Amino acid sequence: MVDPENVQGTSHLLAAIFCPNCQVTFVPPVQVKACPQCGQPLPETDASTATRRDDAAMRASQAKEVDELIGRTLGIYRLEALLGAGAMGRVYLARHLDLGRSCALKILPPRLVEADPGFICRFLEEGRAAAALVHPNIITVHAIGMEQGYHYLEMEFVAGQSLQQLVREEGPQSPERATAFAARIAEGLAEAHRHHILHRDLKPENVLLTHTGIPKIADFGLARTVAKETEGGTGRELAGTPPFMAPELFQGGPASPASDVYALGVTYYVLLTGQYPFKSPNLNELIRQVTLEPIPDPRRWCPKLPLEMAECLHSLLAKAPANRPPDAAAAAQLLQAVLGQAEDLEVLLQQAFRAQSGVTWMREGERFLLSLRFANGRRQQVILEPSEHAAAERLLIIQSICAKAEPAYYESALRLNSEMLHGALALREIDGETVFVMVDSYPRATVDAEEIRRSVLEVAHHADAVERLLSNRDRH
Repeated sequence: MVDPENVQGTSHLLAAIFCPNCQVTFVPPVQVKACPQCGQPLPETDASTATRRDDAAMRASQAKEVDELIGRTLGIYRLEALLGAGAMGRVYLARHLDLGRSCALKILPPRLVEADPGFICRFLEEGRAAAALVHPNIITVHAIGMEQGYHYLEMEFVAGQSLQQLVREEGPQSPERATAFAARIAEGLAEAHRHHILHRDLKPENVLLTHTGIPKIADFGLARTVAKETEGGTGRELAGTPPFMAPELFQGGPASPASDVYALGVTYYVLLTGQYPFKSPNLNELIRQVTLEPIPDPRRWCPKLPLEMAECLHSLLAKAPANRPPDAAAAAQLLQAVLGQAEDLEVLLQQAFRAQSGVTWMREGERFLLSLRFANGRRQQVILEPSEHAAAERLLIIQSICAKAEPAYYESALRLNSEMLHGALALREIDGETVFVMVDSYPRATVDAEEIRRSVLEVAHHADAVERLLSNRDRH
């Protein structure tokens, strides 16, 4: 979901261009021949990729209905903006008038209900089940009901973006960050599995990020249906989004915790590479790839992917459900094991400096560049990056450049180093230049936000003091 302050011209968000590969409805700014989300060509109507989006369902996604709802009051809700739209309905930013708070309201188009009367029964059943799930990595469902002929689901409002938007804007995530996301998603999914609830349509589009970078799963059990053409020319319905569906689902098997785990694996693959493992504009060709072809090597797009993470990914994407972790709890344990219990570094930085003025940072590959502004007007840059050890032995290196390593500074540098109680002054080659740096390190698997905050501030202040003593400059 997007920040409501950034929602502009909501009515144009709905247009009847539908990608059968990733099952997303979108409006392109200009005429396009490929889906802007998955990159696949948009074919002409094809029986093998036909979906259950008949004329009534398509009319339900027209902008006129959206304009009629925005600004209207439905019972205790006032609809303020459109947050998103898909084949199964629209999500609005709404105001709960009794409680005076914002919420997200998912509304089913009445014409879609008319086209598939059985869908409303599934919607009610899954909505009630999802309302029982309370977990920090799951979007909370507050209420379900009907008002003025509209069936709705009231949900927690997350003023952030989806993982799909994150990957589209930032590209593939670092192995550590992607694994941290996957582990947290698995923890939320595990809570659902403990309540015997399946998601059936897990994918980056259905995972939202809070402003502090916490992933939350949305849309439990509201899987779409697609039609697969059989050899006899008849269609068979399948539930889900094809690139995220496990092989056994295409072979007629039932959805299970293991098929949710497979979808988690595809989501993990997308986070690491920015690519689907298998893709084709033709559903039958996609099914052939998913069921028969080996997983494309993720290191083609993520060359720094550690071996243990690659092995974990292949386990989640095993063809046979018996070869995958049996449920999300087991998948979460596996992901945490390869991650070494490490929290995502950007989340730790947000926690560490939430209330600290004068500290900003930017990501540069796998490292973070922090800029600190001191009260006396001086500035200092601190670099945070993981070491190149295996995951279990990896360190978080915190360092800041003091001065160029000129021989005239050696004696003073040695004396200063002997007097320091925290961190150390060392020689490093950075960007082709030998420099004196203040350096500190912590085990990456166990470092917490307070340790990062304290170390960054101390390293920065020491580095600035050393630079002032050695060169009397403020270059770094």
